[in-house]
Amino acid sequence: MNNNQERAGYSDEISLVDLATTFVRRRRVFYLSFLVITLLSIVYVLITPAKYEYVSLIQLAEDGKGDYVEAPGTVVANLENRWIPEQRASFVEAHERGLPFEVQATNPKDTGLIRLTTETTEEQSELVSEIHTKLITNVKERQQQLIKTARDTLDKRIASQAAVVEALQAMEGSENTASALSSAIQMQAELESDKDALKPTEVLVTSR
Repeated sequence: MNNNQERAGYSDEISLVDLATTFVRRRRVFYLSFLVITLLSIVYVLITPAKYEYVSLIQLAEDGKGDYVEAPGTVVANLENRWIPEQRASFVEAHERGLPFEVQATNPKDTGLIRLTTETTEEQSELVSEIHTKLITNVKERQQQLIKTARDTLDKRIASQAAVVEALQAMEGSENTASALSSAIQMQAELESDKDALKPTEVLVTSR
């Protein structure tokens, strides 16, 4: 590269001194722009209503073996595809306008919790509570049906096992009968324990 090319390259560069000089000359424009942006930000914050996050938590029912009577993912799917749309439709029918907020249903990882979340203004707090309560009722009624089905099934198995125990007791005498009777009594006790261990749905928080 020759000297002329070097001079041409340097002439395209802007020195720090030039930048500082430009800023000093046009400092009023910078100050004014900063002031306008700051004022607009303050006005926006003041006129925009504060939003709150409302949360409801439901602990799903468990069977006697520590499993859930219905998979949490299935409950979330029912909420998103059935119960939440039903609440939206009911609100539109009653008020002739759309629901002014969204309700999200999630299942925190590795838990039996169902989390209902809504972000909206404080003015909507009563409506949020009403909608969340209705959705919780949907979940509870479904869970109660499943618990009842599980309890009825266990009652039938317990009754059947009791009949086996009674029949073996009538045949008591041989070593084989004694072993079978012991196993039948143990099975009956386990079924009764499973029935006692059924845990219903629990509402932990409503629209907090």
